[in-house]
Amino acid sequence: MLEVRRWAFGVFLVMKRKRIVVMGFMGSMPIAGVVWQHIHYVVGLQRLGHDVFFIEDSARLPYNPETFEVTDEFDYAAKVLDRLARDFYFKNRWAYCARYLPGNPTAGFSLSKIRQLYREADAILNVCGTQEFNDDLLVSDRILYIESDPGVEQIKIDKGVKSTVEYLRRHHALFTFGENIGTKDFPVPLHGFKWLATRQPVVTDLWKTVRSHSHAAVFTTIANWSTSGLKDIAWRGKKYLWSKSREFLRFISAPKTAGETFEMATNIDETKTRKKFEQNHWRLTSPLQLSVDYWLYRDYIQRSKGEFTVAKDQYVRLNTGWFSDRSACYLAAGRPVITQETGFSKNYGGKDGLISFKTVDEIADAVKRINADYAKHSRAARDVAREVFEAKTVLTSILDRAGI
Repeated sequence: MLEVRRWAFGVFLVMKRKRIVVMGFMGSMPIAGVVWQHIHYVVGLQRLGHDVFFIEDSARLPYNPETFEVTDEFDYAAKVLDRLARDFYFKNRWAYCARYLPGNPTAGFSLSKIRQLYREADAILNVCGTQEFNDDLLVSDRILYIESDPGVEQIKIDKGVKSTVEYLRRHHALFTFGENIGTKDFPVPLHGFKWLATRQPVVTDLWKTVRSHSHAAVFTTIANWSTSGLKDIAWRGKKYLWSKSREFLRFISAPKTAGETFEMATNIDETKTRKKFEQNHWRLTSPLQLSVDYWLYRDYIQRSKGEFTVAKDQYVRLNTGWFSDRSACYLAAGRPVITQETGFSKNYGGKDGLISFKTVDEIADAVKRINADYAKHSRAARDVAREVFEAKTVLTSILDRAGI
C-alpha cells in the first residue's frame, strides 16, 4: 500500500518501509567529498521512506582535518556527525563506536542500541567497502558491499588473497561502481564472484542552483594530488596506480591547447611541478577550506563553469567503467563535465553535458563545443544527473537486486 508523506526536502511516496543502516567513515575522515558521498545514501534512503541510521564502528583511528592529527580521540568525529544529523534530518539516528579503545565507547547512542540495529536491520550498506567486521556486526546476513574503487579487490581475488576472498564472501551482495566488471571489456577474471553494477546516488535537488556561472568562472576540479601507494597493485607484470597525478601530468597541456584556464584545488607541494602546471594555463588553489566545509565545497562546484578532470590510472587502464561521485555532483548542479574515458560512456554520457576524452585534442574540442552553446550543455548535464545518478532510482535498484 502506498502513502504520501511530507519531508523537509519535498513530497514522496512510501512503500514497504525498511530499517536500513548506512555504514561508512564520514566522521572519522570528515573531508567534504567523503561527507557528500555518504550523505547521498542517507538522504536518498530517507526520501524513499525508509527508517535510516548512520553508524561508524571501526578500529581505525579518526582524522581531525583542523589539527591534521590522527588520534584515539573521537570528539571531533562525534561533533561532525551531530552537525550532519541536524543539517540532514537524521538527528538521534547516528552512532560512533571506537572499537580501538577498551570497552568500545560510543557517541550518539549506546553499544547495546548499535547491536540491536545490527540484529533488526533489513539491510546494512557497507559504503566504500571500508567497514571491518566484528562479532556484533556479523549477526546480520544482510550486509551489502558498495565498492567505489573498482579493480583492486578483483585483482586480489585473482591473485588468491585469502583475506579478501573471505571478507567479500561474508556479504549478502556485492555492488561496484565498475560497471564493466563482469563484461568482456574488463580483463580481470571474477572466479565466481557476482558483481552488480551500480553508481553513486546523488540527491540532485541538493545541488540545484539558479545561479548562472559568472563570466570569470572557469572549469575546475578538486583532487588529492598523489595517493599512490595506498592501493597501488601489480597484476600480470604491470603496476596499476591508485592516483590521478600521472594522468594529470599526461594531460597537463590541455588548458593551454584549449585556450582556457583550468583550476584545480589540490595540494601540489613541489615548486617545479606547480610551475609546470601554471605555464600550461592551470590555476592552482588550496583545497584546505573546501575539505573541511561541505557547504563551501558545494558552493565551489556551483560557482564553477564546469569540471575538467582525469581518472585514476587503475580505472582507465583496466577499463572499469567507473565514474566520479564528485563529477556526478557537478552534473547535478548543471555544470558540464569533461572527464577521462574509463569505459563509462558505453553506458551513459559521452556527449552533451558529459563529454569523455582520450586525447588532448578531444579536450580542446569538448571545451569548444560547451562554449558554443553553454545553456544546452548545462541543461544536458542536469538531465544526465537526473536520469543516471538520481538517488531514489539508484538506491531502489540496489535494494531490489539485493532482495531487500
